Amino acid sequence: MKKVAVVGATGYTGQELIRLLLQHEKVNLHTAVSQSSGGKKLADVYPSLAKFTDLTLSAAHVEDVADNVDLIFMALPHGIAAKTVTKKVLDKCAVIDLGADFRLQNTKEYEQWYEYKHPNKSIVKEAVYGLPELNRARIKGARLIANPGCYATCSILALSPLLKAQVIDLESIIVDGKSGVSGAGRSLALGSHFDECNESIKAYKVGCHRHTPEIEQELSLQAGEAVLISFTPHLVPMNRGILITSYSILNRDMTEDEVFEIYRSAYAKEPFIRLFDVPGDEYRFPETRWVKGSNFCDIGLTVDARTDRVIVIGAIDNLIKGAAGQAIQNMNIMFGWDESAGLRQAPIFPT
Repeated sequence: MKKVAVVGATGYTGQELIRLLLQHEKVNLHTAVSQSSGGKKLADVYPSLAKFTDLTLSAAHVEDVADNVDLIFMALPHGIAAKTVTKKVLDKCAVIDLGADFRLQNTKEYEQWYEYKHPNKSIVKEAVYGLPELNRARIKGARLIANPGCYATCSILALSPLLKAQVIDLESIIVDGKSGVSGAGRSLALGSHFDECNESIKAYKVGCHRHTPEIEQELSLQAGEAVLISFTPHLVPMNRGILITSYSILNRDMTEDEVFEIYRSAYAKEPFIRLFDVPGDEYRFPETRWVKGSNFCDIGLTVDARTDRVIVIGAIDNLIKGAAGQAIQNMNIMFGWDESAGLRQAPIFPT
């Protein structure tokens, strides 16, 4: 058994982490930290957890938490982990940061996109980008994992096989993303009020979304050269889920089955990638309803021969494969456990 802590336990991602960790046979949830609810019973804040845990929320400092656990999950907005996850903390325990503070290896780029001067640049190079399908070998045994963003997870998984196979024009990549409202977090904000987002869909942070450099960083590694993308996210009136539709121009004539074969080869052994690769079925492409409540990333594609474009569609649950589930997947790899431990939940349907 490993003792773990969740810092930021009462946000959407924190509570989802706790829900999944309480079902993990090799984990003892030792500490749950919430500055806003310290001293309260976790089940009083989230009644759904009643009879699963009697844990009382703590307001302890990260350095003190690190004395008593093997791993800390940081489920907080950017800027906090950058200040509190120090070498001293990492000498005591491992850390998986679900925020953005260690995702970008170029700290100048981080400061540009997040408008925040990184206070702890010395340990950024120690961080491993926690996308298991691409970085499994580096994740194993790491002390600091930068858990990917939700849009980034879906976009990178949808596009990486094409870049690695060098079959698309790198200047042609367009990514259209759509996310449920839980992606905005639990804090109050005008744009996520019911009357502001129900019965409507809107683009936001057009040309300046903070997951853009993260996607470009990882796709560039797959391509072996710099990649720039056009990325536009949209808010849709549903609780959870992300759907990515990407467009790229093929640099050679390819059939749909030839492109699918690239994906079959890339993801054949991946426990959480499902390919929609049977043409003619009623459900031809991924949908968010088929991944809700699970750690799966569903991927489908088609080749538009008229425009020489390959269109790839990916779907994930933003709170699970896009956050908490992926963090647990990373933990399993770090500790040498079965990668799917604690993550065998089937998607929920109907919702």
